[in-house]
Amino acid sequence: MRIVSLTEQTKQNLLEDLLKRSPQNYGKFEEAVAGIVEDVRSRRDEAVFEYTDKFDHAKLHKGNIRVTQEEIEEAYEQVDSGLVEVIRKALVNIREYHEKQKRYSWFDSKPNGTMLGQKITALQRVGVYVPGGKAVYPSSVLMNIVPAKVAGVERIIMTTPCNPEGKVNPTTLVAAHEAGADEVYKVGGAQAIAALAFGTESIPKVDKIVGPGNIFVALAKKAVFGFVSIDSIAGPSEILVLADETANPRYVAADLLSQAEHDEMASAILITTSRELAERVSEQVDGFVRELSRREIIQSSLDNFGYILVAEDLKTAIDAANDIASEHLEIVTKNPFDVMTRIRNAGAIFIGEYSSEPLGDYFAGPNHVLPTNGTAKFFSPLNVDDFMKKSSIVYYSREALEEVHEDIERFAKSEQLTAHANSIHVRFEK
Repeated sequence: MRIVSLTEQTKQNLLEDLLKRSPQNYGKFEEAVAGIVEDVRSRRDEAVFEYTDKFDHAKLHKGNIRVTQEEIEEAYEQVDSGLVEVIRKALVNIREYHEKQKRYSWFDSKPNGTMLGQKITALQRVGVYVPGGKAVYPSSVLMNIVPAKVAGVERIIMTTPCNPEGKVNPTTLVAAHEAGADEVYKVGGAQAIAALAFGTESIPKVDKIVGPGNIFVALAKKAVFGFVSIDSIAGPSEILVLADETANPRYVAADLLSQAEHDEMASAILITTSRELAERVSEQVDGFVRELSRREIIQSSLDNFGYILVAEDLKTAIDAANDIASEHLEIVTKNPFDVMTRIRNAGAIFIGEYSSEPLGDYFAGPNHVLPTNGTAKFFSPLNVDDFMKKSSIVYYSREALEEVHEDIERFAKSEQLTAHANSIHVRFEK
């Protein structure tokens, strides 16, 4: 891996480099995706079937687009029972973590005859998109469905691509069934997002769409936002390790590569106060790359977006980490909890040398759907709140309103909204 001294200039160069990976730079595909979305919106099932045939080489129709109970049972026969048990253990942790996030309606009444409050209601229908191309991620199935279930979503509709024989990956199906998906449809790509957003004869319209996907899925979510809600437009995966001389270089190298193997656009960055650690991590990375199965993807990721930055002190390192605002941040320093208190921007924070990032991906409980490309400065991980909406509650008795009606009328008139003022005034006409 390249080793660079951390200066203001090298940090700016890095930030500009990372921004090239942003989903906002996928413009050259937008026209094609917009065409698919509009076609599905107008021709519904017919368009979905045609695009599935074109892109996935599968023949779908009304009779086979939805996964059947028999197919789910067949999937259980194909998945190793030990893996099913691991999925169930992970589900317990994920569910328990998200149950602590749930919030409830509240009402505050006062003796003067007023009552204010907030009514919290779960979304009625949510669509979960699950990729099914180069890689299969049953862990993402759990992470997207569980918070929706905890929130109380009435109906969870999942879409995922099928193979040319019309079969969905069995592990994906098992994970969906264990997590509590109500319906699963064999559709992928932009056409699946459009179907969820507008509804077809076979696929019901939803209120919100969540889940990761490729460029076409990301752009389709962007295109339908406003017709439905979405979680985010996710960019490539990324990890930042913040370490000092006490860190184990072999552990650090292994953790950097855990994200570099996702795809060629993934980013793996080490910021350290130790030049010696930087050099030893680089050596360990070279050794691991020769051994790992996805070595070509890893090497491409490291060549394009892999960095080891050597900082003059810990404060400079922390400031840079906050500027980068990485999706995953590992803190491997002498006093990691102290460093954690100074971190403002990160999707998920992993503390200490035994809190490796994959722990969060699969098992610990917090959600692994995280903000990318610096959006951790203003976005949060997927959570129960993402599947709930809030309504304000207002109640005033006549006596309570009488005390303040002149103030309200004066405020309305100051904005020249006389009908607003009149709406209050008529209740106190002599």
